[in-house]
Amino acid sequence: MSSGNNASANLAVAIALLFAGALYIYFSSRSVSDPISDFQNYVDSLRRIAYPVDELEAVLDMAATRNNKTVIIAMVNKAYVKEVGGGRTMLDLFLESFWEGEGTLPLLDHLVVVAADQTAYDRCRFKRLHCYKMETEGIDLEGEKVYMSKDFIEMMWRRTRLLLDVLSRGYHLIFTDTDVMWLRSPLSRLSNNESLDMQISVDSNNGMGGHLINTGFYHVRSNNKTISLFQKWYDMRLEWTDMKEQDVLKKLLDSGFFDQLGLNVGFLNTTEFSGFCQDSPDMGAVTTVHANCCRHISAKVSDLTLVLGDWKRYKASRVNSKWSPHVECGRSWSDAHYIPRL
Repeated sequence: MSSGNNASANLAVAIALLFAGALYIYFSSRSVSDPISDFQNYVDSLRRIAYPVDELEAVLDMAATRNNKTVIIAMVNKAYVKEVGGGRTMLDLFLESFWEGEGTLPLLDHLVVVAADQTAYDRCRFKRLHCYKMETEGIDLEGEKVYMSKDFIEMMWRRTRLLLDVLSRGYHLIFTDTDVMWLRSPLSRLSNNESLDMQISVDSNNGMGGHLINTGFYHVRSNNKTISLFQKWYDMRLEWTDMKEQDVLKKLLDSGFFDQLGLNVGFLNTTEFSGFCQDSPDMGAVTTVHANCCRHISAKVSDLTLVLGDWKRYKASRVNSKWSPHVECGRSWSDAHYIPRL
């Protein structure tokens, strides 16, 4: 045998040994007892190295649940990661609710925090979360965007475009505002009926046939129908320039566009998916609490801190009681001298 053939044979043996060693190290470090799943994950990791993906895809892939590619998405900017009063931030309260909630802590592994500026992105990275910095070319989304201001409306549309991108990549999503406290895992309630394409929260159970939808919390399955909805929804910003995205989505719902697409939509009742507009009467059933019907961050942080206090007392006693009054949020609407936080 020639020296060239010997070298080739030795190289092949070396490659085989390296591959076998890599497999041994990988599997020996895993605690999961599913070798087929482990091998598939290993192959996927090699594929990602060989065929690099963009930053958003990489973050989504790391955060997604492996059984059905679901991600939880929240969005923050500098105002949501800066301290309010006694050193609390909106992001701190949001994450604390996962810690205090029942069955919610493991869900942080599937949370993607979308940062609208560098300060928010740096804080997200500091907290070792799955972080993605959204492109915001042409607009400053750093400071607090007070409800219904021009920048607030623009930020909501940028958010809608990002979520359209996520759905188009084949990921199911749960979108949550960071002023939503996660007190129980909503996954069983959201996934029980797989015939529903979208489930969305409401401000109140008005019983009048209409739905006062709220885009601060919703679940969407990725399919052709929901992608078409989000594309139409985003395109409508050009026609309704003075309206926030929530009101435009309500117009699409009321116009029958959902029915035209064949979308099956569920509306989450406020007993389980509560908010300041209509408190849940049952702490034994409540899943999330949203600081809706509130104008600015300082008021939300104050009243949501009380919500977490109420929840901790309930966990200790299991006695249902009324929520603390949302005094600061009530006052926020008449606070003409409020200065948005930069």
